[in-house]
Amino acid sequence: MDNSVQRSFKRYEKKYLLTQEQYKALLDGMNEHMKLDKYGRTTNCSLYYDTDSWELIRKSIEKPVYKEKLRVRSYGIPKTGDSVFIELKKKYDGVVYKRRTEMASELAERYLCGARRLSHGDQICREIEWFQDRYQARPRVYIAYDRTSYAGVEDPELRITFDRNIRFRDYALDLRKGDFGERMLPAGTVLMEIKIPGTAPLWLAHLLSALEIRPTSFSKYGYYYKNNVLSKNLKEGIHSA
Repeated sequence: MDNSVQRSFKRYEKKYLLTQEQYKALLDGMNEHMKLDKYGRTTNCSLYYDTDSWELIRKSIEKPVYKEKLRVRSYGIPKTGDSVFIELKKKYDGVVYKRRTEMASELAERYLCGARRLSHGDQICREIEWFQDRYQARPRVYIAYDRTSYAGVEDPELRITFDRNIRFRDYALDLRKGDFGERMLPAGTVLMEIKIPGTAPLWLAHLLSALEIRPTSFSKYGYYYKNNVLSKNLKEGIHSA
């Protein structure tokens, strides 16, 4: 395990759906305040875990005060022996808490299915194990996207990310099987996330206002569920009525 990798996060996250025109104008406007961070450009691949009845995402889209999700993430397509991150992400009263542990790709699924001897035995692993003891979640959908990440020049804790070409599949649920899937959003749409421990700087607030960019409630996993699982169930219910 790489001890230099950040394993715990606490921050506010705001999401925005941008047109290509807004995206380009925003890049120009933030040029002197932001720079590519140490991650730069990556392809983020995630397996989202849930119960057989989709309990976690059903609770999440009801917008409760507290919600949680479990996923396994890689940067690019992992091979046997490559590390992936098992991430437990929680949101309480608007604040996002993320806890993650690192594990070889071929071991992650075995660990989440109950092979506790693979655990590092630390507090984060105990939280993940408690979660799995309660939910017994399994892989339900693969979601990937191409991300560009920026950090603030004056405040490095300010991060802005742009996700493009968001894609998904609900089969071949193994990160090692490759990066392919159906497009989730219309071509050209960019998902921006602003991540910051406190309030956004004034220059950013003014820039967003000038470009008429408004925050939105958007979850990649939630969008998949509503448009591919819930809608299908509703149609089947109508036809069987």
